[in-house]
Amino acid sequence: MKTNLKALRTEAGLTQADLAAKIGVSRQAVIAIESDKHDPSLDLAYRIAAVFDLPVEVIFENPHRSSAATTE
Repeated sequence: MKTNLKALRTEAGLTQADLAAKIGVSRQAVIAIESDKHDPSLDLAYRIAAVFDLPVEVIFENPHRSSAATTE
């Protein structure tokens, strides 16, 4: 799943360890999510979104969204 988590984390001045502590996972989990090697659970995606006070859809690209819907 495509994500802009790394850019958001960097803009917020957070290290991977900082973000991991805020969302209750390991730094390795943050690395895996940032590198698109692991898709977060819905619960984890919402915890991440809460840290940045953004909707989940702003952080994670919906892979099921049709191209027609993205042009509207």
